Amino acid sequence: MEPVTISGPPATPRAARPARRDGTLRRFRRDVPAMTGAVLLGLFVLAAVCKPWIMPRDPDAQDLGHAFAAPFSPGHLLGTDNLGRDVASRLIAADQVALRAALTAVVVAMAVGIPLGFVAAYFGRWADMVILRITDALQSLPPLMLAIALLGAIGPGLTNAMVVIGLVFAPAFLRLVRASTAEVLRESYVDASRAIGTSAVRLVATRVLPNAFPPVLVQISIVTGLALIAEASLSLLGLGVTPPAASWGLMISQGYNFLYQQPWLVVLPGLTLAVAVLALNLVGDGVRDALGRGSGARR
Repeated sequence: MEPVTISGPPATPRAARPARRDGTLRRFRRDVPAMTGAVLLGLFVLAAVCKPWIMPRDPDAQDLGHAFAAPFSPGHLLGTDNLGRDVASRLIAADQVALRAALTAVVVAMAVGIPLGFVAAYFGRWADMVILRITDALQSLPPLMLAIALLGAIGPGLTNAMVVIGLVFAPAFLRLVRASTAEVLRESYVDASRAIGTSAVRLVATRVLPNAFPPVLVQISIVTGLALIAEASLSLLGLGVTPPAASWGLMISQGYNFLYQQPWLVVLPGLTLAVAVLALNLVGDGVRDALGRGSGARR
């Protein structure tokens, strides 16, 4: 009788991996809405990075003599607010605040949700049950109401607000990673890797992570957009950015009292926020489609 040998799954040729990545990038570049979103998102990031050089004026400088200047007024492209502050400068300053806040929230959500998702899927049983019961309890509450309650306990402020928002959105990453990891762990090549004695750490690093991570890329864009909306909402309620700092939500809140006389004070920050969220959603859809069409080859 010939000896029976157990071997691992056939290794993916190294040359195929760059080709696969090239195919994903090619599909993304051919997606017009996705590229439109990427360009818009790039403009927001560029404006945030280049803020000191492109702001026409100090965003906090008051000039009561030029309060409520209409858009396209001399020296004020997008007009001024009730305190004579340049709206264009404040939109740019708020862009940097919003992106930094959203990044903080996403990092917190990933740092909490992803490891717990792996633990729940990999160990299962009681670990899975405990983690999911806590997640169910958190998700049973409206996210914004939960954030407001937590901020009431620890105090307002942008940093606190974004940490809280990150914790509120962590279950989204947790459930996604748990489902993706559980699906990967059921594959035959994972069983083969276990049979040849592959350690748990190596198995997760080489088999589970590469296959479970693509859905996380899509989730990042979705949660970033939600974090932008949450930051604006909390700032509008006075729980996020505090005056005189600029925030799209705070600008909407301050301009609401003058909506009928000076509508641009609400329309411009609201439109900017909507475009930023739309750009993130378009990029997320493009990434999902590019990865989804090649999902059959990911393994």
